[in-house]
Amino acid sequence: MQDSHVNEHAIRKVVIVGGGTAGWMAAAAFAALLSKQVEIVLIESDEIGTVGVGEATIPPLTAFNKMVGIAEDEFLAASQGTFKLGIEFVDWGAIGERYFHPFGPHGQDFRGVHFHQLYLRERERRALPDIREWSMSGVAAELGRFARPGPDVRLPLSQLAYAFHFDASLYAAFLRAHSECGGVRRVEGKIVDAALDAESGEVRSVTLEDGRRFEGELFLDCSGFRGLLIEHKLGTGYEDWSRWLPCDRALAVPTSLAGPPEPFTRATARANGWQWRIPLQHRMGNGLVYASEHWSREDAEAVLLANLEAEPIASPRHLAFTAGRRRQAWNANVVSLGLSTGFVEPLESTSIHLIQSSIAKLVALFPDRRFNPAERDEYNRQMQDVFEDVRDFIVLHYKATRRDDSAFWNYCREMDVPDTLAGKLELWRSKGRLFREGRELFGTASWVAVLLGQGIVPEGQEPATDAIDPAFAGDALDKMHQSYRSMAEHMPTHADFIAQACPAA
Repeated sequence: MQDSHVNEHAIRKVVIVGGGTAGWMAAAAFAALLSKQVEIVLIESDEIGTVGVGEATIPPLTAFNKMVGIAEDEFLAASQGTFKLGIEFVDWGAIGERYFHPFGPHGQDFRGVHFHQLYLRERERRALPDIREWSMSGVAAELGRFARPGPDVRLPLSQLAYAFHFDASLYAAFLRAHSECGGVRRVEGKIVDAALDAESGEVRSVTLEDGRRFEGELFLDCSGFRGLLIEHKLGTGYEDWSRWLPCDRALAVPTSLAGPPEPFTRATARANGWQWRIPLQHRMGNGLVYASEHWSREDAEAVLLANLEAEPIASPRHLAFTAGRRRQAWNANVVSLGLSTGFVEPLESTSIHLIQSSIAKLVALFPDRRFNPAERDEYNRQMQDVFEDVRDFIVLHYKATRRDDSAFWNYCREMDVPDTLAGKLELWRSKGRLFREGRELFGTASWVAVLLGQGIVPEGQEPATDAIDPAFAGDALDKMHQSYRSMAEHMPTHADFIAQACPAA
């Protein structure tokens, strides 16, 4: 007799096409949340390398690890991981300038007035240090310190937010072991074809090189840029964003560590792109994102190799991409995750978060075999919204430059930007207003860090700021400033914290 609570249309088999970070994150999440009802099979080929450049993350990953039952110290030790408190930007506003985008808030809001409004007004009255000095993560990063805030910790340590740097291939291997313990079945093999249902247009099965066939009801396409099912089979289409994000190439090269790993990523603007620097426990991850219209492959490699701090320990790996997104992340019975959904360059380390966001939305809108179009449309709408919001934030870094030393930077400075970003810039320039409530990513503090860091200062402040006594506000700013520095000075160094909590074998 059938359980009356079980939907007769429930999905019983999910096939994940491709491994890597996207495939194994999905497998780990589904094993934790759905494995009692659903059989999960992941098909990947050891022959096909993963891109694995995304070695830096943003704070929401801590929630993902908790959700799937991953012990943080265990995963960091296994993936040679370090902690990340934000990103330092060098030469973006103009050559010789640097600023810091910290995780977590700046200061404390007061009577409904955002902290940055009070800071900007006070800055008109007297010289103030950079706004990063009012960020717990910002000050700790500057001093090379780290402490993990516990559940009952008080201000200002409670404002410290962190993410991770890790070796992406080691993270995928760790997730694989975790997922297989949770009941996920891995199949080794290369997919050469997929069969569509003549009537519904849905994918019914995939065929491997050796002739084996795997049927499924829901397919997750984690096949990377290839988009094996979502594009090759279903012809979903791609929205090209290269007019706003002209970089279309990347190369990556690891080096040995020149010193203890710092708790932040660095992004240094170069003549025709930018260079990343990501410290792990065992090596430094380095790379260059650039526009092929302005640099050849050889030019880019020469620039990267000339700007390394230590000896390379492998040959540079090259990668071509087109910034943009698939027109539908969910088409028929296929949901794309990771690079098969789209690519926004790794300037703010969003790749892994976009995978996490896709998984969370899919779990919230998990279909049955009838594939209700309303659920699919809602998922696609939400994913479009998240991708476009990330796109606008990345485009801001290029647009808000005063550099005029190359045709590349001249183009970025003068280009038209998406209407959604143009509107945000107008609101900011007038009275420093930002409306980020309800956004899952890059809140007010993140936008403030980049806008002020690249020299876009508003003409005035919100009228509500004037209702707060300037002397009182000035005194509060000084006390906060002192409390952040004092707290950071009492933290262990980043290297000492790792040595105690999560040293790699």
